[in-house]
Amino acid sequence: MSLDLLTIHTDHGPLSLPVGCTLADAVELLLQGSSRGADTIATAVNGEFVARAARADHALHDGDTVLCFSPITGG
Repeated sequence: MSLDLLTIHTDHGPLSLPVGCTLADAVELLLQGSSRGADTIATAVNGEFVARAARADHALHDGDTVLCFSPITGG
């Protein structure tokens, strides 16, 4: 039995994930080995901001571009 995979593009290079993965799954993998937690970064898929609370419901598709970055605050 073969596992269906999708490939997303990140600033760390391509990442293959099982079909059906969410942005939350990808963030977890991208942050492995990092001292940063998922609650300390902002995310975007294909240039569109995705709120932290929406990551678990945001399904990824083959070819999506995922960006994790430091949120900008100020006033």
